[in-house]
Amino acid sequence: MTRARCTRCLRPQSHCICALAAPVDNALELLILQHPLEERQAKGTARLLHLCLARSRLLVGEVFEPAELAPLLDGAVLLYPQDPARPGPPLPAAPSRLIVLDGTWRKSRKMLALNPLLQTLPRLSWEQPPASRYAVRKAQRAHQLSTLEAAALALEQLEAREQPPLWLAFQRLLDGLGAPQG
Repeated sequence: MTRARCTRCLRPQSHCICALAAPVDNALELLILQHPLEERQAKGTARLLHLCLARSRLLVGEVFEPAELAPLLDGAVLLYPQDPARPGPPLPAAPSRLIVLDGTWRKSRKMLALNPLLQTLPRLSWEQPPASRYAVRKAQRAHQLSTLEAAALALEQLEAREQPPLWLAFQRLLDGLGAPQG
């Protein structure tokens, strides 16, 4: 017998996170490319991020059709660490869209490798990212942020304004999961 799921957040009705969403009127559109194995992860943050943002799309897949992906990439920036040995194109002064890969580091590297169009994008990354507050999922390094944390920091940087509603939604999620405060 399968449990009834919320049609909006896709979680079991008993663990619906829709009420945690805090509305954000983001100027920059966010495109979340989510690995299929993350779609129903109870500890994932991408769905909550998507529910909070006024302008966001969430596409689930590992390989995306170039014809579907190409129109979404014009003026876009990929939130992903830059390989210092292979610097990419510079960030545009006013990007039209922020693209975020949602998955484990291993899954996101695979998604990047399987979607060559993503490899052509300028990348937004930080030399010294803050430590993650998301202790619920295991990260190999302290600076490996959850999708919501990374996207909130990127939006703050690109829109030059803080994103308190995203951080409030994130804190509500942590409180509900029983994560340590940080």
